[in-house]
Amino acid sequence: MKDLPDDGFHVFDTTLRDGAQREGINLTVADKLTIARHLDDFGVGFIEGGWPGANPRDTEFFARARAEIDFRNAQLVAFGATRKPGVRAEDDAQVKALLDSGAPVITLVAKSHDRHVELALRTTLEENLAMVRETVAYLRSQGRRVFLDCEHFFDGYRANAGYAKQVVSAAHEAGAEVVILCDTNGGMLPAQIEAVVRTVRADTGARLGIHAQDDTGCAVANTLAAVDAGATHVQCTANGYGERVGNANLFPVVAALELKYGRRVLPEGALEEMTRISHAIAEVVNLTPSTHQPYVGVSAFAHKAGLHASAIKVDPDLYQHIDPERVGNTMRMLVSDMAGRASIELKGKELGIDLGGDRALVGRIVERVKERELAGYTYEAADASFELLLRQEVEGRPRRFFRVESWRAIVEDRPDGTHANEATVKLWAKGERIVATAEGNGPVNALDRALRVGLERIYPQLATMELVDYKVRILEGKHGTESTTRVLVSTADGQGEWSTVGVGENVIAASWQALDDAYAYGLLRAGVDPQE
Repeated sequence: MKDLPDDGFHVFDTTLRDGAQREGINLTVADKLTIARHLDDFGVGFIEGGWPGANPRDTEFFARARAEIDFRNAQLVAFGATRKPGVRAEDDAQVKALLDSGAPVITLVAKSHDRHVELALRTTLEENLAMVRETVAYLRSQGRRVFLDCEHFFDGYRANAGYAKQVVSAAHEAGAEVVILCDTNGGMLPAQIEAVVRTVRADTGARLGIHAQDDTGCAVANTLAAVDAGATHVQCTANGYGERVGNANLFPVVAALELKYGRRVLPEGALEEMTRISHAIAEVVNLTPSTHQPYVGVSAFAHKAGLHASAIKVDPDLYQHIDPERVGNTMRMLVSDMAGRASIELKGKELGIDLGGDRALVGRIVERVKERELAGYTYEAADASFELLLRQEVEGRPRRFFRVESWRAIVEDRPDGTHANEATVKLWAKGERIVATAEGNGPVNALDRALRVGLERIYPQLATMELVDYKVRILEGKHGTESTTRVLVSTADGQGEWSTVGVGENVIAASWQALDDAYAYGLLRAGVDPQE
């Protein structure tokens, strides 16, 4: 087991329950088990797995998690409601399902807004307090750790502060270890959160936690404001997943606590795994990782402005609030029409190309980049095309593996409404003239296949490469179909992924350029020596 933080501060993850309520996420039991393993690797203290008894999938998850996961850092948490009005806790079927889950920790949700008690639960305020007290006490008597979520707490506090605090006290006095104040509608702001948490803590003496939704874009700030007021339990979701616009994002919250507050909340060395864990969970839920997410996004430490690059060349800390390696990320230099000499030199260094302080060479590359970007190219999104350009300038000739004589693509419209797409490429490789023809499900796909047909015999390394993404943008310029087109292609070889760009008077011409660069760079990655 890793060296763990003490129990004085809780990092509580609810991705598998609250995060799964995000539109577009539909987790299988296998997905939930995989995410639970990632979260345990990251070192969170508690993983809320779902609501056993409420649906078969969550019930199965708890059964399989007990049998299949040896948690090293986290404790598994079952979520459910207090007993129903007029029913004893020990007789409530849903309370029994919580115990049957085998989870060592149970989070109960309770109403703390008086109107919700009367209108949603259809019971009295006193009966609601009894439901809290009796359910907490019963679960504690069964050997479970118990946390209590006060749903709609901050809205309830505004409406009836006295009653909202009574709910907190009832849970605390019955044995709940932590009472979590929930901003269920996500409408609060940091100063409001801090003031309420500070007052409730002083008036009740309870250990408090915070659960913040992100409807005002303040969930992370609200969570940290609650910590400033004395909360010692934070509920978050990976990548901020959750209902509506989401929950407090686990990764910026934990990074802020560790790096800004100096509070140790994860096992030693776990923070350096944060970027990997974030992206791994995004893959499981089948959502593209947010490029601009704080700390873990690929753009979190990307620099584009020439002024920034000049300063970073002297000292990276001048334009970075932390060393990206502390969270498992890396600094990236973007090359664009804003690029200056420092940007080019740093990007060259990042790509392993030493420009040797050659001012004339660097100046020539800067002008070439600006000229090409003016024509519509974008190198900040196409590192592979930029590296080919850079090597061409450094070596004085293009680094190419084949020479194209001509290419053509034909689209045939048939009477039955179907289309046939055929492409022919004529090229030279290793002194051999090659003519190849192929069909595809579109003209660009046909060109891609024709290139493969023509080159795979000579370059078998191409068999591992595949096009994984394709983007088209019509640029400003001429009107309508005469406009300039830019195409970005992403290619992968099982070991990594790279992006190339093409610009032309039509989508097929632009696509051909991007494909040409993609294959050239892929062969370069494979260690193939260029042939005339």
